[in-house]
Amino acid sequence: MKIKAKTSTYDQIMAMEPFKNKRPEPQGAIWRKIIKLASAKDLKKVGFEVKRIGMEKLGDEPCLFLMNHSSFIDLEIAGTIIYPRPYHIVCTLDGFVGKEGLMRKIGCIPTRKFMMDTSLVRDLIYTAKELKESILLYPEASYTFDGTATPLPESLGKLAKMLDIPIVMIRTYGAFARDPLYNGLQIRDVKVTADMKYLLSKEEIKAKSVSEINDILAAEFTFDNFAWQKESGTIIDEPFRADGLERVLYKCPCCMTEGEMEGKGIYLKCKSCGATFELTELGELKPIELDMAAAMKAEVVVGKPFLEVFNHVPYWYAWEREEVRKEIEEGTYRMEFPVDIIALVNTDAVYRIGEGTLTHDVNGFRLTGCDGALDYTQAPEASYSLYSDYFWYEIGDMISIGTPRIQYYCFPKVDGANVAKARLATEEMYKLRSKK
Repeated sequence: MKIKAKTSTYDQIMAMEPFKNKRPEPQGAIWRKIIKLASAKDLKKVGFEVKRIGMEKLGDEPCLFLMNHSSFIDLEIAGTIIYPRPYHIVCTLDGFVGKEGLMRKIGCIPTRKFMMDTSLVRDLIYTAKELKESILLYPEASYTFDGTATPLPESLGKLAKMLDIPIVMIRTYGAFARDPLYNGLQIRDVKVTADMKYLLSKEEIKAKSVSEINDILAAEFTFDNFAWQKESGTIIDEPFRADGLERVLYKCPCCMTEGEMEGKGIYLKCKSCGATFELTELGELKPIELDMAAAMKAEVVVGKPFLEVFNHVPYWYAWEREEVRKEIEEGTYRMEFPVDIIALVNTDAVYRIGEGTLTHDVNGFRLTGCDGALDYTQAPEASYSLYSDYFWYEIGDMISIGTPRIQYYCFPKVDGANVAKARLATEEMYKLRSKK
């Protein structure tokens, strides 16, 4: 999927009329039918099945569907199993570029990822109380990098109380394994299923505190797709299954070097020390070639047996998070690299506005460029997570920062500038600032 892009200058985009929000439109029955029909081919190909749990409790009233987010097929699943109930999907604003009219007709509600967006809350309340139609929300807001849940917003429980409608959980199995974000849109042959579970009634939501609701939702969004693959015996034998894995596992646990990992074919290899792992057909990392002296040092650093941590992608990713947190606490965390910059002001197009430098350290983000016209800073407490993505609209790996007035999409121009590390650092800095 691509996006409508034009070339402009910084001064020109700042003079443009910014995006103005509109109230959601009722979702027409014809669009729900089209979405379901358009999804049928992909779902048949993956042998899709759904298990409905307690759904007899849900009547005709609107509800809040909460769904984990792994890949594009999630939208096809939702459009099929929610049918024929009218529903509205919360969608990032860049998804509206060049097709705002269509997106509104099929029921999409725009938002800006990881920003304070009061208009979204108003739109959701209007949808539930005035249109009396359901809402589909991906509360993680971004695709998972390592196959585990990404942080949920603390405001989710409060939103549930404001909407005053039942909550239904949709949980997919196999969607991540079929199309993990790091693998560069290379589809694997994996069966996909889903559970659709009635989670909380209006009465239960009223009776519980915001904290209690958040705890229930956090428990529902606790999963590990790599562990599921092994436990379910799901074989992935495609010869490209490790392609791009360095996007997630960017730091070598043997020599501690960053930016020298390479995922290619079925192997993940460090170009610095030669440490090599095979991504097996069951999703485990099997050591092929290791410097055992270096591995013993890593064992001391991690505090657990080496192979217990580094044979599992989410454990390795969690170790990288710990390493980033140490850098932040010691005041040594810093990323700085040249970037190409795309700006989003409204839904007419996104605009290529030139080159710049993106810096991320304990003071947050700073983006400079466009021949000196641009100098934007964003504090660590601005957001609990980061909109970062792999191969964004087939352009490249990306970090997005900005304000509701203008968003900047930054594309690193050097190897080793890892957007996953920037997301980890953003989340850890936010936690540390919140505690203070």
